[in-house]
Amino acid sequence: MLSQWDQNSINYQRIEKAIHFINDNFKAQPSLEEIASVVNLSPFHFQRVFSKWAGVTPKKFIQFISLEYAKSLLKNNQSTLFDAAYEAGLSGSSRLHDLFINIEAMTPGEFKSGGKGLNINYSFSKTPFGPLIIASTVKGVCHVFFDEDKERAVAELKNRFPGANYSQCMDHFQLGALQVFHCGWPPVSG
Repeated sequence: MLSQWDQNSINYQRIEKAIHFINDNFKAQPSLEEIASVVNLSPFHFQRVFSKWAGVTPKKFIQFISLEYAKSLLKNNQSTLFDAAYEAGLSGSSRLHDLFINIEAMTPGEFKSGGKGLNINYSFSKTPFGPLIIASTVKGVCHVFFDEDKERAVAELKNRFPGANYSQCMDHFQLGALQVFHCGWPPVSG
């Protein structure tokens, strides 16, 4: 029987191998079964172990990797929405649109234009991990950034979305997201 330390070490190595496989193959959008076979686990067990270690499901992880790649293609108008979706291994521009709405709280076109015409609310909060700026659109949270310097944090946000209109105010999306940082943690003083 393996000790807990040995089992953790094995699981760490499996998840590391799975993450490398996903990073190398995300354009093919590998299935849960394919990834699980790479690390010699059943799909059910792999899903459970990956989610515990990575904090997200393998599917969500692939979505994040695919979206980050598409975002890199869209920056500075390097690619069309269709081409970015295709290059990221997505089934089409509608799938890219869905990922942007669900993860970035904006459309791919809004992202590509640097947030042109988009209204973004932002506020500051203290968390157990340090102060942060959190920003949202009418679709959800679009930016979370830890920084001690509020001016620098706002500059980073505005640099990310130079075409947006900004209001410093808290909204329900931000309040909801901030609950993650305070649930089960001791209160932050100061």
